Amino acid sequence: MEISIVLFVIAVIFIFQSIKVVPQQNAWVIERLGKYHGYLTPGLNILVPFVDRVAYKHSLKEIPLDVPSQVCITRDNTQLQVDGILYFQVTDPMRASYGSSNYITAVTQLAQTSLRSVIGKLELDKTFEERDIINAQVVQAIDEAALNWGVKVLRYEIKDLTPPKEILHAMQAQITAEREKRALIAASEGRRQEQINIATGEREAFIARSEGEKQAVINKALGEAAYIKAVAEANAEAIELVASAIQKPGGELAVQLKVAEKAVAAYSAVAADATTTLIVPSNMSEVASLIGSAMALVRHQK
Repeated sequence: MEISIVLFVIAVIFIFQSIKVVPQQNAWVIERLGKYHGYLTPGLNILVPFVDRVAYKHSLKEIPLDVPSQVCITRDNTQLQVDGILYFQVTDPMRASYGSSNYITAVTQLAQTSLRSVIGKLELDKTFEERDIINAQVVQAIDEAALNWGVKVLRYEIKDLTPPKEILHAMQAQITAEREKRALIAASEGRRQEQINIATGEREAFIARSEGEKQAVINKALGEAAYIKAVAEANAEAIELVASAIQKPGGELAVQLKVAEKAVAAYSAVAADATTTLIVPSNMSEVASLIGSAMALVRHQK
């Protein structure tokens, strides 16, 4: 009975030693008698008990690695506090196990040295403008060395660039001056546009007023012309009527009577004015004759 229990325990140990279940996106490196034998893929795997052993376990997922902050000196001798984040992935489990004692530390140190080298080639202003170029150059520098460690560097991103306080204050002052300059330019452009709009409005208003005055003058002239024409036509009709009346019997006597009445009325109006000196014509016989004719005409009509 005791032997059966011992055999059962040994069998269970053998099973646990021989059966390995590897999770998805993982690779387990196997050593057989202390020598690299291969690596286990995801799923159920069978090992030789007490001969094969799992030496290293690697995740094949993309790994984000926080690169510690460091001081970098730019080309114009300005210090920058720079930190970033590195994304890499294990592509060769064998090299990741035996290529470096600690590939994470190696990648971190290489990222820092590569970043200092890249920033040292740039001036301060360029470091803020060319982050994408810096990231690409750091990835290229790390990726070449990381191949021997079984690691593929995917990308590197700078999280923060912090210049010294003095430089930061100077940059802020420069930005403030630039914004004030843009504000003044915008205000002057606004005033300029305002003056242009006012001048354009006054010109259009003047043109409109002149057009109105022109049309008013034209309308007035047309009205006066129509009035003169109407008066002339009325006078012409009156003259035609008078001429027609003269041609009728007694027309001449009527004209003489009308002339006599006008003459008497004119002399009466002049004589009624005390301040006016009346000069009597020398040939009064004509006036008397005119008045006599008028009186005869009146008597004849009666």
